[in-house]
Amino acid sequence: MDTTVLVVGAGPTGLTLACGLAQRGIGVRVIDAAAAPATSSRALSLQPRGAEVLARLDALRDLPERAIPARGTTLYAGDNRPLEIPIWAPGKKGQRPTMLTPQTFIEQELRERLAEHGVKVEWGHRLLSFEPNAASVTAAVESGGGQESVRADWLAGCDGGHSIVRKLTGVGFPGNPVLEKVLLADVRADWPMTRTGSVMVSRGHQEFVGMPLPGDIWRLFVRLDEDREDAEATAREVLRDLVCPLIGVPEDSVKSIVWTSIFRIQERLVDHYRFGRVFLAGDAAHLHSPTGGQGMNTGMGDAENLAWKLAQVISGRAADGLLDTYELERRPVAEGVLRFTTSGTRVLAANTRWTRALRTVAAPLLFVPLVRTALWRAASGLTVSYRGGPLGAGRVGRFAGKPGPGRSPIAGDRVPDIACVGEDGRRTTLHQGVMGGAWALLTSDKAAADRLLPVARELLGPDVVPVWPAAEGLTDAILVRPDAHVGWRGEPDEAALKGWLTEVVQAR
Repeated sequence: MDTTVLVVGAGPTGLTLACGLAQRGIGVRVIDAAAAPATSSRALSLQPRGAEVLARLDALRDLPERAIPARGTTLYAGDNRPLEIPIWAPGKKGQRPTMLTPQTFIEQELRERLAEHGVKVEWGHRLLSFEPNAASVTAAVESGGGQESVRADWLAGCDGGHSIVRKLTGVGFPGNPVLEKVLLADVRADWPMTRTGSVMVSRGHQEFVGMPLPGDIWRLFVRLDEDREDAEATAREVLRDLVCPLIGVPEDSVKSIVWTSIFRIQERLVDHYRFGRVFLAGDAAHLHSPTGGQGMNTGMGDAENLAWKLAQVISGRAADGLLDTYELERRPVAEGVLRFTTSGTRVLAANTRWTRALRTVAAPLLFVPLVRTALWRAASGLTVSYRGGPLGAGRVGRFAGKPGPGRSPIAGDRVPDIACVGEDGRRTTLHQGVMGGAWALLTSDKAAADRLLPVARELLGPDVVPVWPAAEGLTDAILVRPDAHVGWRGEPDEAALKGWLTEVVQAR
């Protein structure tokens, strides 16, 4: 069977990519070696940026109602009164919370959205090999029905840390260990701890971190000081000897152990994301510590970035070189995530005299509002910017646009989800304008929009939506990419916009 894009891996990254392509009418197949969808929670933090990606796919649905909003961290130390460190508060302008929700919930919503586009995940289909050429990729796929040959125009490896696609490319995947042994356990328990965010419990050199999940479940993170193989037996021992004594509760407060895993925390990053017609995304391209809940969200960001660029090339409205900007924009994001998560893990979890002293010194800083806000923004994903990349301001020649001094966002920056008015006169938001893979043309002047819109639609296709900001003050015109980043910004000049679209998007 032939398809335009073959997606290998049906986790959040692969499903996000498939939805982003299918909503644009692009043929896609999604295969996964697993026999059925995963039932264990795995990742559990949906950051504000990840929620925006899902919303643009119309896959966020009721996740906010089902999730637990993370409002901060609570420190339990010895017999002292718990210290609550708020990070997010309802109604705080410009902030939405990190949502604590099992990865399985997110995958379910994405699968349902993908099915609405007429695409279903093909479970039990294992990629064996692939052969690329200048025009296509031919993949050998094994399933219960035997082996088949799949010809695709493009192939995307979204198949996790043990990616077969990455291994078949032969690309380097260098990295370093961060922590040697960590126990993860999802435990259904009745414990007297706040469920408004993460908790850190410590007494002396004994400590663990807990995260609440829907259904009276706690995710536990416990550093192990020796090699263990049996994850469930280790979890029972840790609960009996460490967790329950630290909390001061009996063993029978644990109703059940839902899931366990022992793993090494590593930081790894591939040398390249693109190999002709083959791409890597998500954990197939980068691995890092779960600290800060970045992994799933970074992979979804990879997928959204790749989806709109593939769509432009497949539709014939952009040159192949646009796809090179995928790696050039997303790899620096992964580098930043690795730095953030690795340093955070070593400070929070390493059991050395230096890190214990650093935690003692750093703890009071968490009560400083500016420090808390900076940490929240770093984890949220909302500060991601491509302004230094190949499509950013200063990198795209004379057609980059010339916003006035001090004006932002500029080319490459994320655009906040501001209140707008749509073409039909109804109230909307900017991000709703780019739902479904559309571009948004943001202007305050309807006459300017009437001049610019035909230019944008001529070169980008019909999916360019005009929107007007509800608040006054915008004098520039802004062309917003489908991933809610500024493509072009400048005076409402048709020649400048056409120059950017022709030189930067179509000819790149």
